[in-house]
Amino acid sequence: MSGQARCAAVAALLAGASLAVGAHGGHPVLEADGPWSALVTGWLHPLTGVDHVIAMVAVGLWGAVLGSPALWLLPVVFPLVMAVGGALALAGLALPGVEIGIALSGLALGLAVALRWRAPPVLAALLVGIFAIFHGHAHGTELPQSANPLVYSLGFVMATGALHLAGVAFGALGRVHGGWTAIRAAGGLIAAGGAYFLWRAA
Repeated sequence: MSGQARCAAVAALLAGASLAVGAHGGHPVLEADGPWSALVTGWLHPLTGVDHVIAMVAVGLWGAVLGSPALWLLPVVFPLVMAVGGALALAGLALPGVEIGIALSGLALGLAVALRWRAPPVLAALLVGIFAIFHGHAHGTELPQSANPLVYSLGFVMATGALHLAGVAFGALGRVHGGWTAIRAAGGLIAAGGAYFLWRAA
């Protein structure tokens, strides 16, 4: 098995394990106090919502489709802007349509991958940033009362980065024969998942 294929297999396993946990909501909350508890809870939060997982993997996949500079720009923009969305929630500022925004992110980013949309990097980063605000707000809203907000936020930003890297690794399949078919099929599945969550949120 080639190095690219191994990376893609690891990415698929990570995404699959996350998808098996369930949809957004019902996130685990550790009872123990302290920074380690807050970090682990923050890390687990994005991994336990399918709507979050598919969108975050799609960010990395779309970056792989677009190539440099989007390959690194999108996985950097999303966590940074997501942290802003989380800060808005922690400050008590309401954001309407959060669940709809999260669902739309899966639908739109999945379609971008499936259709191999060659958006300009600035436009792609802007679109990803808009969706990141909704994801971040959802994470911030569900902050456990006993958790340290800063450490908790660091946890969910780190987990988000890991999911982006999983998407980038899966995108390495584009270098092997038939790889783009698998990438576009993954984009179609992500878009279908986004459409399903949009139907549920509407």
